[in-house]
Amino acid sequence: MLPLPDGLRLPAAKVLVTTENFASGVLPPVACYFATAFLVLLPRTQLARIALWPITAILAFRAATSLDMCMGQPKLDFLNIDLQLSMFCIAARTFEWTVQTKPFIRGAQRSSTDVPKRNFMLDTLDLACNLRGCGWDWSQGLYVPPETHSTSSRLTFATSALVSGLKHSFLCGAIHSAVQSFSPLTFGSVDGGTIFDDSLPPHLRYLRSSTIATLCAFGIYSVLQAAYELTVVLCVLLFRQHPDQCPPAFDSPWRATSLREFWSRRWHQWFRRLFIFLGGNPLSLLFGRVGGVIGVFLASGFFHHLALLAIHPSSEMWRMLLPFGMMGAGVVIERAVAGNKTGGWMGWMWTMCWLVLWGNMMVDGWARAGMLGGSSILDSATPVRQPIERLVRTFDEYLHAY
Repeated sequence: MLPLPDGLRLPAAKVLVTTENFASGVLPPVACYFATAFLVLLPRTQLARIALWPITAILAFRAATSLDMCMGQPKLDFLNIDLQLSMFCIAARTFEWTVQTKPFIRGAQRSSTDVPKRNFMLDTLDLACNLRGCGWDWSQGLYVPPETHSTSSRLTFATSALVSGLKHSFLCGAIHSAVQSFSPLTFGSVDGGTIFDDSLPPHLRYLRSSTIATLCAFGIYSVLQAAYELTVVLCVLLFRQHPDQCPPAFDSPWRATSLREFWSRRWHQWFRRLFIFLGGNPLSLLFGRVGGVIGVFLASGFFHHLALLAIHPSSEMWRMLLPFGMMGAGVVIERAVAGNKTGGWMGWMWTMCWLVLWGNMMVDGWARAGMLGGSSILDSATPVRQPIERLVRTFDEYLHAY
């Protein structure tokens, strides 16, 4: 058997990231990713894509398992999560593009002069970066939330997005500080720990854990919203994209009156296509529509399990598969009982209770892996950190006083 070239050899252990090994480890799979994105826009290129995919997958796996992005600082382990999920997306998306038999087609887009143009290089860049598929023929059924920023001009739109991004950055830092303050020595640290306090009676134990889980949900929403809107500012001002090309990522998730509405319309849809391809399509072939729904959520659970493996290799897969799978089960139950008529205050209560019930288990899995103990510039920059910590400690002491 011929030996693998050095660039394709799998690593024996992770090494601290440097400029040199980042360039040699991360840039090759990224280059293959963009090459495949370009090829899938052209006819009669499937054989080239088939030949390229194994190389892409090996390079992506090699990058994800060879570099330690936290540079020896456990509180920066979220950088390893970013790397591992990015490489997984590269391998999975290029696999989908490899089995695609017809070229992808992008709808006419506005240029800086508002004249529709066909540019394969720009289309390649958009396909590689456009996870939702806005404006592409492969995104049928995608819900795009209504715009919340003024689109009267690029500058007005970018200014509004910048203000919103900074506001959500502040909220993220404040919420993260609050969550860590509940237990600074266990799940509030990189060592991890459970959010369920056995010293409390069951009703107070789950009140406390549900409070933590709810805060985590709003924290995740805030950090993703902030990152997206600050990216939008760059896209509109620097790359001269039209505001129509940067629709909102979320649509007030807390207002959902059904699980289906929450997951298919109000929560972000960045990985919708990926989860349908990896989980929904295969299981729908075996078990019909119900299998498709469950498959999408199981794929999401596996994706989130990969995030935990980046910081805690011994994490148990069921801690993500079960709660995400039950989200799918909830969607199936909801449709079987009420059809498409779920709504109103009863629908809102049902949705929030189911989300909090299984959200407890989901967040507990993250907490045990030490994910909640990470740090970022948003935490240290939060001006209300000390008052928040005092408020949380007071609440926690109140619960333990009973």
